[in-house]
Amino acid sequence: MSPRHFLTLRDLSKEELGYLIQRAIELKTMLRNGQRHEPLRGKTLGMIFEKASTRTRVSFETGMTQFGGASIFLSPRDTQLGRGEPIEDSARVLSRMVDAVMIRTFEHSKVELFAEYSQVPVINALSDDFHPCQLLADVQTFTEHRGNIKGKKVLWVGDGNNMCNSYMEAAQQFDFELVVSGPENYDPPQALVDEFSSYVTLERDINKAAEGAHLIVTDVWASMGQEEEQAKRAKAFADYQVTRELLDQAHEEVLFMHCLPAHRGEEISHDLLEDPRSVVWDEAENRLHAQKALLEFLVTGTH
Repeated sequence: MSPRHFLTLRDLSKEELGYLIQRAIELKTMLRNGQRHEPLRGKTLGMIFEKASTRTRVSFETGMTQFGGASIFLSPRDTQLGRGEPIEDSARVLSRMVDAVMIRTFEHSKVELFAEYSQVPVINALSDDFHPCQLLADVQTFTEHRGNIKGKKVLWVGDGNNMCNSYMEAAQQFDFELVVSGPENYDPPQALVDEFSSYVTLERDINKAAEGAHLIVTDVWASMGQEEEQAKRAKAFADYQVTRELLDQAHEEVLFMHCLPAHRGEEISHDLLEDPRSVVWDEAENRLHAQKALLEFLVTGTH
């Protein structure tokens, strides 16, 4: 039987995603109650990192440890991938030795190619096009604080990047309204805007976009690999900073999220993360719990 992969949110059904959110909340409660749960004892996760990481590495390694399993960190310096071995060859070999593979890379096509030749589940832990693991944590965080996200209004502020793309997928999969507000020339891919047109609208006016929003989310103006565009992007995005005042214009129960790391004084005001409406620290922690639910689901087939 071919393995299940998690390359984008569309790889799982709405029901399966809903299960993962509730399971993540259960696993979080179990951990805090000191309840040992080791469904992956004797299992190993291979972790391929072509992009640097704090939250992704720590959350996946810790999750495997708490589940009784092990993890192996592989950077380009540690593998033949960094010396030009074809991705499909590495996939064939690694997937005969480990029980799942997590990849954090640049081109999304690399994740897809690896999954095509892998005998075990492959998880996209971030590519230039999508960041589905972060969306699991975000929806879990909203659910914990405000209940079901279905039917709510979510505002994405800033770049039409991989996070924005995954939010568009999430709008369909979790059935919420998404408004994307950013400057011209930085919109998300038109193909995705068209595909999710029933759930997603673009609005240049950030203040109008914020009206009635239950959740406001943003990300850095220049992602990894775009550092040389920093000055140009800072100018283009100057009117799209998320501030306390912007939150004041949203729904009275609005939450703010950011996948971190955040650049205070750029995409957010210096004081925003300390605002009581900000739940970024819960959001960051929930990467651990959401990914544990995902690993358990993919490796054991439990749901």
